[in-house]
Amino acid sequence: MKAELEEITKGALKRIENAQSPEEIERIKLDLLGRKGRLTQLLRQLKDLPPEIRPEVGRVANQAKAKLEAALKERRNSLTPLHQKREVLDVTLPGKRPWEGSIHPLTITLQRIVEIFYGMGFEVAEGPEVETDYYNFEALNMPPDHPARDMQDTYYLSKDLLLRTHTSPVQIRVMERSQPPIRIVVPGRVYRHEAINARSFTVFYQLEGLYVDEGVTFGQLKGVLTAFINEFFAAELPLRFRPSFFPFTEPSAEVDIRCVICRGKGCSVCKGRGWLEILGAGMVDPAVFQRVGYDPERFSGYAFGLGIDRLAMLKYGIDDIRLFYENDIRFLSQF
Repeated sequence: MKAELEEITKGALKRIENAQSPEEIERIKLDLLGRKGRLTQLLRQLKDLPPEIRPEVGRVANQAKAKLEAALKERRNSLTPLHQKREVLDVTLPGKRPWEGSIHPLTITLQRIVEIFYGMGFEVAEGPEVETDYYNFEALNMPPDHPARDMQDTYYLSKDLLLRTHTSPVQIRVMERSQPPIRIVVPGRVYRHEAINARSFTVFYQLEGLYVDEGVTFGQLKGVLTAFINEFFAAELPLRFRPSFFPFTEPSAEVDIRCVICRGKGCSVCKGRGWLEILGAGMVDPAVFQRVGYDPERFSGYAFGLGIDRLAMLKYGIDDIRLFYENDIRFLSQF
């Protein structure tokens, strides 16, 4: 059998060398290694050989098979036209447009809000998202037994550490290290333990504003907020200030605008009232000034806070806050 293997191998190598086309190479391969090929038939006879010579003949047979397969592959490659070996590039076809990302709608809204207040002379300040109880509550006139703490379901990390529930703590930090005049806005992420639904989420974005100087009045606050709302919505919207309560401002007010969806006629967004609450504001409570060492007889100031998510929903007509955080590319690619 060894002699027969050598004869088949020698003849096959010569046929492979003389082949003139890939199709001819395929025919040779089929004659040799197909189900009824000469080498295949010969290999099937190995089981009938005496056990003492079977290993040696099997080694020779495997070497012959490997040699023929390598020769077939090499000759096929040499006969295959160059244009069939690689993908053809048609330079006349239009190119593939790369995927372009987009800025998140909350980022767009935040940048626009900051831009407007920056034009009014406000600077941007930032602070930590993990806060102490002192800065998040006590320094803002909310001692441990104050009922206003119940208004904000808080994520506590320890007895004294928590995830901030608003960006107001940054106002305290800025006032502690600076003297008036102070005119800042504080954008950032805040956390509250709330049920997730179309109108609320456990994490959202706020922007606080603070202006402290001698002779600051509530009238100036109204003027700044009116100018901001008109500029942000690119329209002179009717707005109203309703008396309210915040522990760190006195007097306090909530600011409503005419519903931008129904134009005041009443709809599901404004719950039929024709008005939408968009922010809270007021004059800084003297107790807060005393905490940071300011003389409340000399200085006065106003503060305001607004929800960036809420303004983005109104600006773009979005009815579910969860869309901002689900990372659905179909939603985000619209901006």
